[in-house]
Amino acid sequence: MYKIAVLPGDGTGPEVVAEGLKVLDAVSEKYGIKYEKIHYDLGGEKYKKTGEILPESVLKELRTVDSIFLGAIGHPDVKPGILEKGLLLKLRFSLEQYINLRPVKLYPGVWTPIKDKGPESIDFVFVRENNEGLYVGEGEFIDKGTPDEVAVQVSRNTRRGIDKCLKYAFEFTRKRNKRKQLTLVGKTNVLTYAFDLWERAFNEMGEKEYPDIKRDYAHVDATCMWMIKNPEWFDVLVTDNMFGDIVTDLGAMIQGGMGIAAGGNINPKGVSMFEPIGGSAPKYTGQNVINPLAAICAGGMMLDILGETEASKKIEEAVMKVTPKLDSLSAGKMGYSTQEVGDLVVKEIVG
Repeated sequence: MYKIAVLPGDGTGPEVVAEGLKVLDAVSEKYGIKYEKIHYDLGGEKYKKTGEILPESVLKELRTVDSIFLGAIGHPDVKPGILEKGLLLKLRFSLEQYINLRPVKLYPGVWTPIKDKGPESIDFVFVRENNEGLYVGEGEFIDKGTPDEVAVQVSRNTRRGIDKCLKYAFEFTRKRNKRKQLTLVGKTNVLTYAFDLWERAFNEMGEKEYPDIKRDYAHVDATCMWMIKNPEWFDVLVTDNMFGDIVTDLGAMIQGGMGIAAGGNINPKGVSMFEPIGGSAPKYTGQNVINPLAAICAGGMMLDILGETEASKKIEEAVMKVTPKLDSLSAGKMGYSTQEVGDLVVKEIVG
């Protein structure tokens, strides 16, 4: 019996989470998986009413669950940064979710802005360090409000944190067993402290522990270019927190958009959190028009990390059978209601 914390969140989050849970229910019944859903009211509306974002009592409870299923965070009446730092980053840091795992995979029938590229070319995975770098919030203002003002933002990278991330990336590459190629994405020619450490750690670990994995390096700007021109070059890529935040959004667009991109915030030995990476899209709230496939795929990722591999594969297979039927996805749109898409995936699962 798994304990799954459900955080529907803001805007269209509850709508896509409902479809994700619908699919989870169907696949769990098929494979005999038992889980308890524990719902938490966290997000913009809760903050507006109570001033609370993530109470310590709730955080304590979340430490005891097996996984977290998140919808979306972001409210038009709440200043940007408050919910993101107070909820998302606090969860990632407090629960030591030091890996952000982002598959970039183009499914059949899904539109991509890259001309002449199909599913055979776009299938790679980003492993993003998720607890360090610029996101630690370390820095200061000097002479704030004056013409001489200076803003300092520190990117703090530790050998321990980098090694944990790299080990996960190497192991993931070996398990994925596709091209067995791991690419370090950085900026060694400018960020000569942070990425000197990353590169040394990468090569030392690779030489000693993973001689079967081909190692590669690319500057982050070059990576962005090659993702568009030759996405088939990549297998697994590992990078720091800031660069990872940027390149994974680019990855989402080449796989068809935010509506189909799922991600996981992983603690390999603790509580992980899974989510569609698109925003809360508040202007579409209640209209039943948001693509739920990202949330459905996030549920599949969650099952895989929990060890329910066959059920996870079944969800992805079902999604891949549904996407060619959604003809309008070839134009970057959906054409079906949120609930109808969820029903189509369930139908493929139950047969």
